[in-house]
Amino acid sequence: MSVSDPFHLAIQVRDIDEARSFYGDFLGCPEGRSSESWVDFNLFGHQFVCHLNPALKDAPVTSHTNPVDGHGVPVPHFGVVLEMEAWEALAGKLKAHGVRFEIEPYIRFKGEAGEQATMFFYDPSGNALEFKAFKDRESQLFKKQ
Repeated sequence: MSVSDPFHLAIQVRDIDEARSFYGDFLGCPEGRSSESWVDFNLFGHQFVCHLNPALKDAPVTSHTNPVDGHGVPVPHFGVVLEMEAWEALAGKLKAHGVRFEIEPYIRFKGEAGEQATMFFYDPSGNALEFKAFKDRESQLFKKQ
């Protein structure tokens, strides 16, 4: 996936090797530069950095939830808007590997403007991730509902 204006996101993790395993090996994000305390990944065309915070071993990241379409959406969260086929493939892979979802993959706002596929899960450090795909991506991605 190529992105004309990629974002840069840095998060904290409790263990660099665990982050490498989850984001690199499991999610398939290519690794870039790194040190003992941080590692860069290509997250679907975006620069994504995991920074070590050893204090998280005893106190994992916590989330608040806000109601959206009948579900408690974890806040904060981050993720990527994928094409529908890529979202379906990722959802299948996560299910096959027994990932525990905070919100199972489903279609949100079905039949309405902004219809989208979405799923939420946590990384090993407790960071909430959302991956979604719009039924009509180009017209819905940034449209005010």
